[in-house]
Amino acid sequence: MERSRVAIIVPALNEERSIAMVVAAIAGYGLPIVVSDGSTDGTAEAAAAAGAIVVRHEQNHGYDAALNSGFIRAAELGAEFAITLDADGQHDPALISSFTRLLANGERLVVGVRPRPARISERVFATYTRLAYGIHDPLCGMKGYAMSAYRELGHFDSYRSIGTELMLHTVRAGHSVAEVDVPIAPRHGAPRVGGALRGNVRIFRALLLALLPSRRRAA
Repeated sequence: MERSRVAIIVPALNEERSIAMVVAAIAGYGLPIVVSDGSTDGTAEAAAAAGAIVVRHEQNHGYDAALNSGFIRAAELGAEFAITLDADGQHDPALISSFTRLLANGERLVVGVRPRPARISERVFATYTRLAYGIHDPLCGMKGYAMSAYRELGHFDSYRSIGTELMLHTVRAGHSVAEVDVPIAPRHGAPRVGGALRGNVRIFRALLLALLPSRRRAA
């Protein structure tokens, strides 16, 4: 598949230690778009030096806002597909080819499945999406989308959904979902959704908002 058809969106906050390695590993699969979300270290500079397209947030706006900016840039570049990937080196870049193959074959959504979510809130969220939509790991940071699904919704996220709003919109619109097993390597740096208590609160909030009838109708 031509690299220009695939945008690989990497939200990053103070990931100077790992971002160049991540960009170098993914560059052969598509166009690396690194969103430096208020980083105070050399994340943006290291990403640019490694060959990434860099979007800078002067202040930290959060994971979903970073992905929003990445999708906007991907749309501007005319990408046909988008893969989201964490900046901490936990996701194997070789799996990108499995995601793009499924998308090229007509899937509009491909969701990564980790061996076992760590938090109780993640397991609760996963139980809901598994029973409702057959999605086993809604909070895995590695997902693939047809950009047509993004254009249909008009944005990636509107309520700090921890990367789940576009996913839920796509399956609620009647599109099938494919899944890819994603082994997780040891991470560098802090978790992207915060520590145990803060992370659980954010995840439960995202789940409760996803369950609101107004959001279900909108999807």
